[in-house]
Amino acid sequence: MLEFKLSIKNLLGAKLRTFLNLFVLSISFVVIILLNSLMDGWDAQAKKDSVEWEYGNGHLLNENYDPLDSFSILDGHGQIPNNINNLTPILVHQATIYPDGRMMSIKINGIPKDQKAIKIPTTKISANPSKFPALIGKRMAESANISIGDEVLIRWRDKNGTFDANRITVIDIFDSNVPTIDAGQIWMSLDNLWEMTGFNNEATFFIANDLYQHSKISGWKFKSKETLLKVITDLVDAKKSQQAIVYILLLGIALLAIFDTQVLSIFRRQKEIGTLIALGMTRKRVVKLFTIEGSLYSFFALLFGSIYGLPLFYFLAVEGFPVPPADQKVGIAMSDFIYPLYGLKLIFGTVLLVIISSTIVSFLPARKISKMNPVLALKGKLQ
Repeated sequence: MLEFKLSIKNLLGAKLRTFLNLFVLSISFVVIILLNSLMDGWDAQAKKDSVEWEYGNGHLLNENYDPLDSFSILDGHGQIPNNINNLTPILVHQATIYPDGRMMSIKINGIPKDQKAIKIPTTKISANPSKFPALIGKRMAESANISIGDEVLIRWRDKNGTFDANRITVIDIFDSNVPTIDAGQIWMSLDNLWEMTGFNNEATFFIANDLYQHSKISGWKFKSKETLLKVITDLVDAKKSQQAIVYILLLGIALLAIFDTQVLSIFRRQKEIGTLIALGMTRKRVVKLFTIEGSLYSFFALLFGSIYGLPLFYFLAVEGFPVPPADQKVGIAMSDFIYPLYGLKLIFGTVLLVIISSTIVSFLPARKISKMNPVLALKGKLQ
């Protein structure tokens, strides 16, 4: 208890030096928690949106279809197996549209009008009297300059390779944060796409719902929700690794300041150290005194950082962190605002990291005290 009281008294007596050290250390606290919470928030948000808008509880894909290979679309479909439940069939087909006389290659996704596996608003197709009603996303609408109600010429090839053309009517533009179901894609009734292409009762892949239990089906391969979301997890982990450089630099600067302060304190306070030893305090207790003194910087930094950090965290939790439009076109689910996710593991992990680090760098220079000659220390001379 004596060492703790003396440590607080010495820190308060240092004034400006103490303030500068805890200020730099508090910045490390706030930045590490803030950046990690934003990454965790993006991760949770991207996964939630991807599940709701695209992945469902997993995909059952035709063995010849690869979502990352557009050349596999031509042959990557097959007859819908009998006696399958809790699966929503999707037929993918290539086509070309001509908005305002321009030519754009797109993918048509045929989906049942009564599906509930994902959030595509297919119920609006049933309520529209148009011959070929279609849905598009906000990115597709922006790039093709298409509005609700527009009729667009579309050309495709049927199962025999014969070109055909007609007009589709854009009945709705949905707002999704998932670009992989939006950019360069059109959604329409599966029945209409069967009629257009002649691929009756065929599908490219299925979206599983929460009740689906996978069993092996010949000609089809299943990818679980966790496998599909691994792309997002890997990207977020890569971003965190890059940001770790910032954490190391900030924390390194703060710990270096504490280390230098402790070294200077031991050099300037030799008479004080000699007096404490002469009065009966063991060298071990003096080392403990200086170690506690250095580690208290982290506790004060935590309190000081809370003064300006908590309002900042609350503001971002309510308002979100704005994402520039250019960053939303990277090809992964990302909304206009990212809301940080403050987990207990993140907060306590950061606190422990800084406290332990500051304690270690305080102890390293304090070890010199155990080798001091108290007589020379009283005289203020170095050994």
